[in-house]
Amino acid sequence: MADTLLLIEDEALLGAELARHFEREGWEVVHHTDLAGARRALLDEGLAPLVVLSDMNLPDGNALDLLEQVREGHVGGEWLFLTGYGTVADSVRALRLGAYDFLEKPCDQKRLDLIVAGAARSALAQRRLDDHADQQNRVYTIDAFVGESKAAAEVRDVLARLVEVPISALVIGGETGTGKGLVARILHYSGNRAKAPLVEVNCAALPRELLESELFGHEVGAFTGAQKKRRGLVQQAQGGTLFLDEISELELDLQAKLLKVIEDRRVRPLGSEKEIEVDVQVVAASNRNLSERIKEGKFRADLYHRLSVFELTLPGLAERSEDLEQLVPLIVAEFNAKAGQSVREIPDEIWSALRAYDWPGNVRELRNVIERCVLFAEGSTFPARWLQLPGRVENGHQPSIEGDVLSLPLDGSMSLEDMDRYIVRTALDRTGFNLTAAARNLGTTRQTLRYRAQKYGLTAPEGDEGSEDGTSDEAESKPSSGRGNKESD
Repeated sequence: MADTLLLIEDEALLGAELARHFEREGWEVVHHTDLAGARRALLDEGLAPLVVLSDMNLPDGNALDLLEQVREGHVGGEWLFLTGYGTVADSVRALRLGAYDFLEKPCDQKRLDLIVAGAARSALAQRRLDDHADQQNRVYTIDAFVGESKAAAEVRDVLARLVEVPISALVIGGETGTGKGLVARILHYSGNRAKAPLVEVNCAALPRELLESELFGHEVGAFTGAQKKRRGLVQQAQGGTLFLDEISELELDLQAKLLKVIEDRRVRPLGSEKEIEVDVQVVAASNRNLSERIKEGKFRADLYHRLSVFELTLPGLAERSEDLEQLVPLIVAEFNAKAGQSVREIPDEIWSALRAYDWPGNVRELRNVIERCVLFAEGSTFPARWLQLPGRVENGHQPSIEGDVLSLPLDGSMSLEDMDRYIVRTALDRTGFNLTAAARNLGTTRQTLRYRAQKYGLTAPEGDEGSEDGTSDEAESKPSSGRGNKESD
């Protein structure tokens, strides 16, 4: 389908000639001789031209007035103005209203063709951005934070309030996997900055030297290897949102520079003497308690106070376990579509296992578990075999011990972490939680075994003397009387 060019020209001969020319160039030309007809087509009939080529002064008014109305009505397309007696004031107003160009009659046809082609490319790029933003708006609505629990409802209520106000910065807290990235996208695409960019930065994923250049940009020669100029992510987020994930990992000197950018609304690229004005909404996220990081001297208090215009802490999945009934079918349907599967039935035993687990990795862990099960499903029933929740052995495949030989199932019913936990627990049980003896039996060091026991939360039964460590460090460092340096179990 040909792209539409709207021609507004009251001179009959010129209008007819331009219409024929652009139709030969492959355009679908809609020609109006006055502003009333063009206004009706644009605002009432829904005409969405890629390019508008208009005379400036028409029998029923100035075309700049129509452009202003169109911009208020959010009708896209690039505007080009042709005039035989334009003024400087008109040209300045046209450019302020976002016109692509302002040309004087008569205009060479080849030059006009080049300018129209440039306007078309610009309009297509903007249309793609608008289509992407509209798609994201449909995906990242406030209802995308799923759940009927009180905790989930409170989060949606806060989000509904936040997207209605022009907040400059906020902090999203919560455990890993609770949906901080999702909330940042909801805030952007449901707010008044949805048409502008959302730029996401993981502050823990980049080394300090690279992160500074990525955030603030650099000039040619700013450092070794800087062979071309680069716009920083702060500049790329102009008019939109800068999402700083894991901000607690940002180095202190970069925190100071970020604070200055937020305060002054200006950024200075590395190696530049000029500051560039920026307008961005800053959303920061951290799974660590920033107040505690401030006490540890790892986070600047002034940056925290500047960012925390509002602070939203997301609940863990364990706090809203009733939301599993909504989350699980949605995630199953998502991975069905991605993997071409048709899992529809979720047995009661699966629901019981999902509800009994405490989900330390929250929704991210839930998604990973469901993805694995859907990918390996062999029919329409959700497979219990691949659930592999830590501490749970599926389908009756149990590890066994015969003498000093320990057997573990390799059919997928136990994860590697479950096997490790089981081995450590068994070794400790068999030695009465004596770390030294258990480490010797496993062929490892006492420190390694202590780390694993702490990792899995394994402690001796209450009432046992020295139950935490079996044998104290002090006792191990001293030789037992009458036995030389030989250690006692």
